[in-house]
This record gives sequence, C-alpha cells and structure tokens, in this order.
Amino acid sequence: MRKRSLLLLNLLILAGTAFGLWSLSHDGPSLSKTQQDALHEGDIIFQQTGGQQGRAVQLATGSPRTHVGILFKEGGQWVVYEAVGPVLSTPLDEWTAHGDDGHWVAKRWVGAENLDAAKLRAQLHKAGERFRGLPYDLQFGWSDERIYCSELVWKMYAEGAGVELCTPKPMRDHALASPTVLEVMRKRYGTTPPLDELMIAPGALFDCPELRTVAEH
Repeated sequence: MRKRSLLLLNLLILAGTAFGLWSLSHDGPSLSKTQQDALHEGDIIFQQTGGQQGRAVQLATGSPRTHVGILFKEGGQWVVYEAVGPVLSTPLDEWTAHGDDGHWVAKRWVGAENLDAAKLRAQLHKAGERFRGLPYDLQFGWSDERIYCSELVWKMYAEGAGVELCTPKPMRDHALASPTVLEVMRKRYGTTPPLDELMIAPGALFDCPELRTVAEH
C-alpha cells in the first residue's frame, strides 16, 4: 500500500512539473510589471530580424530596425498587428521570438498623451482593418494592393490619427550601392528598379521625433 502511495505521489509530482513547464512555454512574454504598465494600445513596436532582406534593409537605411507593428490587446493578451504576409495579429510572445535575441523597443506617438486612449485605439483599429489579409509587398510599393510593415504603421497613423509620423522618401535616397542591396533589388525588380517610388522604412519610423520610447524587452 505504501509503495502504491509513493508511486502515485511521484506520478503527481511529474505531472505537475510537466504542466508547469508547459505553462511557462505558453504564458506569453515574460513582461515585467513596469513593462506591462508602460505599454498602451497603439504603441509602435520595433525589432531586428535576420535573413537577406533584413540585412539589405539595414544596409539601405543605416538602421538595425527591420520590422515594425502596432500593439493592441485581444482577449486580454498583447498582440502585434503587422504586415508579414498577410496582414494579421500575432501574439506578442510569438512575434518576439521572430526577432534577433527576442529584443524589441516600443515607442509612442507624443500626441497620444493629449487624446482619449480608447478613441485613439478605436481609430487606429478601424484604419488597420481595411488592410487585414492583404499580402506582403516584396517590392515595397506605395499602393494599397499589397503592403509592407512600416507602410502599414505609417498609413494607420495617417488615416486613424491624422498624423504623418515622418516623410516617405524615394528609393533613390537610400543607400543602394552594397552588393547585398543590389542583389535583393535585382531579384525584386530586374534591371529597372522604381527609384522614384516613395518608401517608408522601419528605421525612419524609429528615428521619428514624433515618437518616444516607452518600453524595451
């Protein structure tokens, strides 16, 4: 009887340990209370991603920031609304795992402090919904048929809050001479890149004086 009790106890301990490990891997990002308190819906969140495109973006813009989205809460959980193909909401913990070293920086439009938070959230959400499901724009065009990450954020703030966070620049104004950038351009455009096409890069948004840092992870 004692052996059976000990066996049952050991099984319960193992089950509890397994459940605890499962819970830790599914609980979402390990945000501190300070971070939780600092984040607001509508904050703009930046990260650095790898791959050839990420490296090309870094070289062309001179910024380590290669991806960006907007924070909202869905079902009480933080999600990132992002253009990644298609435009969708990604749980923050999953989004964080896609970046280098799990690092991100959240920034807030300075004008948000003077507006009703719920109203701003609703306006941004409404502006973003028309883009939901759109495919990713590998050619970084300025039309609304396809869309890339920083374009999505810029247009959501332009339409939802009536503010242009920074000025889009033509492709030719970026640093295009490195072999990595030239190779990506050749794959995307062949021999005729649209050098006058307006673009907005994650790094340009990150450096926008209309944004201030509110949290990092």
